[in-house]
Amino acid sequence: MRPRSTLLGSTIVGFTLQGFSFQGSALRHSTLLLPVAAALFLSGCQSAPSQQDGPLGTWADDPMRGAPPITRGLDAAGLSTLLGAELAGQRGDYRLASQGYLEAAQRYREPALAERATFAARFGNETSLIEASALRWRELAPQAEAPNRLLAAFSLQRGDWLDSLEQRLDIVEVGGHGDLTAFAEIAVAEEAPLTLIAQQLRAHLAQPNADQLEHHSDVLLGTALIEAALGDTAVAQRRLDQVALLDPESAALWLVRARLALEVEDYSTARSAAQQGLDLAPDDVRFILLLAQAEIRLNNISAAEVQTNALLESHGGNQDLRLSLAQLYLEEGHPEPAQRLLQPLIGQSEVPNLAYFLLGAITQAQKDTDSALLYYRQVSEGDEFLPARAAAAQMLIEEDRLLDARAFLRIERMRYDSYFTELVMLEVQLLDEMNQPADANALLDREITRTPDDVSLLYMRAMRRWEAGNIAGMEQDLRQVLRTDPDNAEALNALGYTLADLGLPGRLQEAFELIERAYEADPDNPAVLDSMGWVYFRLGQPEEALPWLESAYTQLPDQEVAAHLAEVLQALGRDEEARRLIAQIMQRTNLHPQIDDLLERYPELTPPGAP
Repeated sequence: MRPRSTLLGSTIVGFTLQGFSFQGSALRHSTLLLPVAAALFLSGCQSAPSQQDGPLGTWADDPMRGAPPITRGLDAAGLSTLLGAELAGQRGDYRLASQGYLEAAQRYREPALAERATFAARFGNETSLIEASALRWRELAPQAEAPNRLLAAFSLQRGDWLDSLEQRLDIVEVGGHGDLTAFAEIAVAEEAPLTLIAQQLRAHLAQPNADQLEHHSDVLLGTALIEAALGDTAVAQRRLDQVALLDPESAALWLVRARLALEVEDYSTARSAAQQGLDLAPDDVRFILLLAQAEIRLNNISAAEVQTNALLESHGGNQDLRLSLAQLYLEEGHPEPAQRLLQPLIGQSEVPNLAYFLLGAITQAQKDTDSALLYYRQVSEGDEFLPARAAAAQMLIEEDRLLDARAFLRIERMRYDSYFTELVMLEVQLLDEMNQPADANALLDREITRTPDDVSLLYMRAMRRWEAGNIAGMEQDLRQVLRTDPDNAEALNALGYTLADLGLPGRLQEAFELIERAYEADPDNPAVLDSMGWVYFRLGQPEEALPWLESAYTQLPDQEVAAHLAEVLQALGRDEEARRLIAQIMQRTNLHPQIDDLLERYPELTPPGAP
């Protein structure tokens, strides 16, 4: 146990607050301000007891009764909050520490308090507290980069692309680096709402003096990547020409140039750009892959192999690079060079799972089903385990060998007991894809009979029963899950939400209690927050519902949560806000059945110009 300081007047946190100086550094290294010192500090020794009253003195009257109110510095409540936060941090209760610092940051407009609340929340990995603290930090210190970076990362994590982009542009506008190129790469790969992202980027670039900002070229590169993915290749090329004038030695410039050239099938330019980038960043594997891809598409397979082998040699035969190159050849439809790249790995004492998986795919492409099955089965436990079994079963099904595929999965369940549940669920999914739901249900029923406490299989059957309209069967399965695992937030939330959504007579209070238990078990889950808001609405309390749904939508901006939030806004007479929200969702996706259902019930919420 860490010894505690006994020095009167020792200090607790590293900031200056309303005229009081505090010193110290990290949360776990701060010392303890003793209550006696605090009392003397706060009273300011406004009066002293007389000697005749004894060593501690006795007061005939309250000496503070006529004292003016505290208008600057720490009052008793403020100091108590800070001490509580500090002590919580010292004993490792980072949630309580963060809550205390955040409360203090609300009382005193001091950015360092919000910063400290954020760091404490990060120590405890408290998602909602990190976000709340970062929001307050940004409010108190608009020029600070760190809170915007945190908020951008959280937005990206929950799929709110536009909010993440807004945070990054805010960083750029105060002179920081918003990592727009990296953001654009992820957005393209993850099929984000590119049109809306492009609009936001173009609006930023159209602002006066946008080209004077320090990291303007990063914004141009990110915009070019998005525009290229949208097919606006001529516009994207002009952006790259601007970057070439601003920063011709930027490796990122040549990365985007090579990708754009591949996009427009200008493979010679792609090869040249990739080589230029490789010269600038010889250790960047992305250029190696782009260079190989350009050679492959130029049908220079031999040249590509010579080059990639030389690159492998210069990188010490890097195993990950070898696997990446083999994957590239395979994706481009050239299994033979991919196989040659992988062969040296087979003789090693520990063959990577990915190598076996790729060899399975290669031999499958060569129509050698038995060899492919052998390779797939050699993939041991790990990330590639389930994809390998899925590929093997699908391969057999495509050859009209459904019985063999099912026998294979049954044997694998016996070989790998730890994957039993996942393999059952995989077989159910494959049967569904073959339009054999009766066989899928029979399999699920049979395996649940054998393993009646398997909560994952019970939950899967519950959801299938819900889809089939068998609410009683769904409830039966979820109740069994909760008998096995009483704090299963997923089951509590599913059952509570269903009861609330259906509005079953006399069961709304039960729904509320179930969702409340789900919240206690998983307070940061946006699906649970959505359910809590929805059950409040069903109980006729839209004012109570609103903050829950707003919090849920912040973390999970999908159309179901948006539909709930819009309906609550409508109930509160805030139709214009509801229309803006609906318009935002309709811009993001062409398929929005929950929104369509809402507009059938409330046609007055249809945004202007909507079909």
